[in-house]
Amino acid sequence: MLYSVVKKVQGSYNFANMKKGLLIIMSGPSGVGKGTIRQKVMEDKDLNLFFSVSVTTRQKREGEMHGREYYFISQDEFDKLIEEGKLLEYNRYVGHSYGTPLAPIEEHRLKGENVVLEIDVHGATQVLSKVKGQQGVVTIFLLPPSYEELEKRIRGRCTENDDTIQMRLKQARDEIAQKGNYMYNVINDTLDRCADEVKKIIHKELGAL
Repeated sequence: MLYSVVKKVQGSYNFANMKKGLLIIMSGPSGVGKGTIRQKVMEDKDLNLFFSVSVTTRQKREGEMHGREYYFISQDEFDKLIEEGKLLEYNRYVGHSYGTPLAPIEEHRLKGENVVLEIDVHGATQVLSKVKGQQGVVTIFLLPPSYEELEKRIRGRCTENDDTIQMRLKQARDEIAQKGNYMYNVINDTLDRCADEVKKIIHKELGAL
């Protein structure tokens, strides 16, 4: 149930005192393949990764599952999570709300697991402002091999009308312009090569702890 994911743990949230587990922020424009790359990276059990599932008000796409890709909730439920302070970050994107439940991140990092956040640039900015100065934060921006290839991937979904696609493409340009704010930029030209590069980055950062 969603409640068990966003429930409040005892005591206040103090990110500054977290010393175990990386916080891995993975961003990139819509259509770049964040979810596919993240799933491939998580196959490496040596990385001890925990994926922080976001909440969203958009409808499920074919093949998606509640609690796996996202927790699909109503706007009223989303607004309640904001009011109760249970989201680490949240944003409105192409007509829908997206957010990251706070409690699981603290819980799993304190267990020594490395938490992966798959969020957009706006959300990443919010998170980084809250964990400023904290060690163990890794930021990775995924890039398409070209803007033309990105458009091809978005249109290939066949799940949205042209107006929504144009909104995503415009947003993509804005997000790509902020790639310099991330520690690592990785081009998703082929699935295996990109995933291997992300794995190497995480292994490197784990070795630096």
